[in-house]
This record gives sequence, structure tokens and C-alpha cells, in this order.
Amino acid sequence: MRRIFYSPLAIVFCVCLVVDLRAQDEQKSDPKIRFEKNLVYGKGGDQDMMLDLALPDAKEPRPCIVCVHGGGWRSGQRQDFTPIIKLLAEKGFVAATVSYRLTPKHQFPAQIEDCKAAVRWLRANADKYQIQKDRFGALGASAGGHLVCLMGTADAAAKLEGNGGNPEQSSQVQAVVSFFGPTDFVNKTWTKEVEDFFLVPFLGGSFEEKKDLYRKCSPLEYVTKDAPPFLFFHGTKDTLVGIENSQKLAKKLQGVGVAAELVTMEGDGHGWGGEKMTRTLNRTAQFFEEKLKK
Repeated sequence: MRRIFYSPLAIVFCVCLVVDLRAQDEQKSDPKIRFEKNLVYGKGGDQDMMLDLALPDAKEPRPCIVCVHGGGWRSGQRQDFTPIIKLLAEKGFVAATVSYRLTPKHQFPAQIEDCKAAVRWLRANADKYQIQKDRFGALGASAGGHLVCLMGTADAAAKLEGNGGNPEQSSQVQAVVSFFGPTDFVNKTWTKEVEDFFLVPFLGGSFEEKKDLYRKCSPLEYVTKDAPPFLFFHGTKDTLVGIENSQKLAKKLQGVGVAAELVTMEGDGHGWGGEKMTRTLNRTAQFFEEKLKK
């Protein structure tokens, strides 16, 4: 498990779930998987935004999974999820790992606008890449978990679509998997260190200064009965993003009749590795099979 330690804050932040898989990926590669890099999916402000695609050897359209990396909205890269998209392609999905604009140069809602633009671009190019336009999933970890939760709950009425391209296409997804993503920015449970290092660069000010924006970026605020099914993974001892974030969103989704499951990782913090990681990734693939391949 790769982690970055932000000294002197001593905050542990997981940016990649897949170090073990990365090592395996370097040793073998499925020749049936086609991999395309550096595809420009749209504009983030004045810069080209890119994604990488892993495509299965298939003769018919397949569901598409959009993967969003973590890193506190300020670091990380789409290549962190390269092993994940190859694994998903081996399971028969078209899978993308996307870049998005990072803080402190770019503040919210730039990040979610980019993720939604990536979905729209993939829909616009569905025929080229053999994608089923009505079957999209989203997978993210930590900050990426937050963004995919927003992708699942915030529809066009939330005004988070941005101007990244392909406005005629929908950015909606039909299934979401969040690994320890924050969901509630309305109820202040975080430390001052976390706020100063992560949230102020992300939202442009403190909670007291930007309460409306903190609310606007909270997936909890957008839950309706039309949300897609969700699967959450969260460590019981996560001190950076408390497990109550996943608990609250799962409960609120269930309350309006949306299928939502929380898998609690007993004794784990903000990330895990080894056999546990393998099990959770297998469960992730199973979830997407159930929700998108019926």
C-alpha cells in the first residue's frame, strides 16, 4: 500500500489502492486487453484533460467503468489506477482512469466538472470504443471516492456539469463504488490540520467562510430516489475520513429506496493492502457485474 506522509502534519493519505497489483501488472500483461493512453476527453478551463482506456477483447458493446484517483484533490494521477482498469477490462468492462484539475491552482467545482466531462466524452465515443451508453459505473478512492459519490448523486440540476465538452450527452452513472470517500462537509468533524491542508485549498476558504460551498460539495445534499446503487468500503479506524461518511450516505440512500451496501473493514484505517485489497477489488467487480451486466 503506497501512502504519502505530509510532514509536519503527520497525516497519512492513501493515493493508490493497487501497489500489489502494480507489481503483478509489471510481470504479466493480458494480450487480449487493448490499452490506449493520453486520450483528450475535454477541456478543464484552458487545458486539455486526458484519460487512459483499457478495452477487453469483445465483439459487442460492454459497460464502462470510470475510475477516479485519490490524493486529497491536490495530488495523485490517473496512472495510479492503471492496474485497476486492466483488471476490470479482464472482467469484460471497458475501463477508464481519468485526470482532473488539482488544487491549489484549481478549486471546486473544477474536479467534479472534469469527471462529468469524462463520462460525457465516453458516451459521445461509445460506438468507437464499444461502450453500452446506458451502463456506466464509477469507482473512486478517498478524494476520488468523494467525486464518484457526487457523480452518483448530483444530477444536472446541481449545476456541476461545467463546460468540458459534449453537453448533449448525459454525465449520469448507473452504479458507484466508493473506497473511504468523504461525503459530508456540512457537519464539521475534521481537524484544523485537515481543513487547512486539504479543504481550504479545495474550497477556497475555511468552513466558517465558505459554508455554502462546503454544502454544495457534499454528496449527502443531493440524494434522491433516482440515485444509482452504491457500494462502500471503509475502515473502522480511519482517522482521516471517518467511517461515518460512508455510513451517513448509505443510510440516506437506503432511506429513499436506493440499494446501498457498506462493507466495514475491521481495524483498518485509510486504506489497506494484501489479501484484503484483493477481496475488496473482487467484490467491486462482482458489484459492477450485478448492476451493469444484467
